[in-house]
Amino acid sequence: MTPSTESAAVPLTVDSAMKRYGDVQALVGASLSLQRGELLGLLGPNGAGKTTMIKAIAGRVTLDAGTIQLFGRTLAREDKRPEIGVVPQELAIYPLLTARENLEVFGKLYGVSGGELTARVDWALNWADLKDRAREPTKRFSGGMKRRLNIACGLVHKPVIVLLDEPTVGVDPQSRERIYEMLDALRQAGVSILLTTHHLEEAERRCERIVIIDRGRIVASGTLNDLLGTTLGSARTLRVTLARPLSTDTAIPAAATIDAERRTLTTPVVHVGDDVGRLVAAVTAAGGEVVDVALTGSTLQDVFIALTGRELRE
Repeated sequence: MTPSTESAAVPLTVDSAMKRYGDVQALVGASLSLQRGELLGLLGPNGAGKTTMIKAIAGRVTLDAGTIQLFGRTLAREDKRPEIGVVPQELAIYPLLTARENLEVFGKLYGVSGGELTARVDWALNWADLKDRAREPTKRFSGGMKRRLNIACGLVHKPVIVLLDEPTVGVDPQSRERIYEMLDALRQAGVSILLTTHHLEEAERRCERIVIIDRGRIVASGTLNDLLGTTLGSARTLRVTLARPLSTDTAIPAAATIDAERRTLTTPVVHVGDDVGRLVAAVTAAGGEVVDVALTGSTLQDVFIALTGRELRE
């Protein structure tokens, strides 16, 4: 798959999007951009505005204000968007049809026909690793196979921008890894992907940039390091575990906390080379026997909670 648009313009730009449903303001001046070959994560609590944003980009919702541009072209609601492929969270495949028949149906809906349709269906079957099951009814497929076919159906017309809503929900780790291998192949060909997910560890590991939306507003945008730097800083956490509890009359180092059993001390660390050795030496001098030391940094979940006040749950 190669992008059909050779323009140097940014593939997707949403600027100051506004949308209200009655008394609910779903989008409040929300802006984002998607670069060529990028995997961009769009994260937010339920009701934050993710679905409205995706629907607006796909042309299924009309914004009250703001603009959406594809490769520099400002879109109107009625404009066709052949550059875009949409993959919903819900499985949108026909269980009584074969994998090939499903792909042919979706290809025709996208306006593909004849030899071009045959070529694209063959490509999709190979890409989704379903060639050997092409003529089998999809009701017999495993969850991971159905999910891969669901994605392929949204890509059979070879879009250069893909909107993915929870593409790995309900699948096993092996299938999840296979799906991301498929997405990596798309990105290497220059396809841009906007992904929504409730799996923060996936987003942290896979996405080049992350956009966090809450109550219709974009509250943060950037790489993970950008988000950590602007919300929690660069401090890490040091956890020291002791062989035996410290006595209650033993003082612990300043800024450190100790658990109820008095066997685990935790403290923020700014300068790793100095602070780790200093804490271990202080604990040892106080009579403690150190059996384990763990140094951890902040995670995307820590950032998300700091920005929204909530954990991200399905």
